[in-house]
Amino acid sequence: MSRVEKLYHRLVVWLLLIILGAPLLATLLYGISTEWSDTILPQGFTLKWLTALWSDPRFLTALGHSLLICFGALLFSLVLVLPAMFVIAYYYPKLDAVMNVLILMPFAVPPVVSAVGLLQLYSSSPLMLTGTPWILIGCYFTIALPFIYRAIANNMQAINLKELIDAAQLLGASTWQAALFVVLPNLRKGVFIAVLLSFSFLIGEFVFANLLVGTRYETLQVYLYNMRTGSGHFTSALVISYFAVVLLVTWLANALNPERG
Repeated sequence: MSRVEKLYHRLVVWLLLIILGAPLLATLLYGISTEWSDTILPQGFTLKWLTALWSDPRFLTALGHSLLICFGALLFSLVLVLPAMFVIAYYYPKLDAVMNVLILMPFAVPPVVSAVGLLQLYSSSPLMLTGTPWILIGCYFTIALPFIYRAIANNMQAINLKELIDAAQLLGASTWQAALFVVLPNLRKGVFIAVLLSFSFLIGEFVFANLLVGTRYETLQVYLYNMRTGSGHFTSALVISYFAVVLLVTWLANALNPERG
């Protein structure tokens, strides 16, 4: 690659960063400004909006609810999906085509329609789950399923599952020992990608959270919706804090990933 091509690629990358980062930068500036109405730049800067946000118990509670539901749904998904995927890939590979259709079904039904059906189904005994985090964990499981299944399935195809298990069995391991101690460590990259994709999608989910639980178990997106009529500076500080939380979780996941880089 010539020097001119490298310079061109760098310019393109910086241009994309500027285009993508400009809205966030403007939101950040508005969230830390004292006043910004008829001038190009803010007339002053302050941290009172961020301080007010992070000292608000309601915001901290909503953030905790969102993280708890997201990680609970992801843990539930991995515990159920990983064994099922192993059985399908090793014993019934022809079912993979059926699973590819089934995992897309959550996106075939609009969220509003699904939420109305769930309200009718779980608003009365014996399973009264509306207004509780359990119904959101179940909904988020179905949302995360396509991301988790597809990422891990691609990883399974890349590592050649059958050959790994056959080699482990030749060395005296049982099928489930091979799956646990040989296959699972080789799926770390797929699991890592699946968790990050699912988390970034679930943390921003609003329709199910607003219709199924609302303020009874307020999540971050519902809190943002309820605060929309307040100060624009406060809302901007909230949006920037939301992005900061997502970036922090992504950075922590990347730092804990043994195969990064």
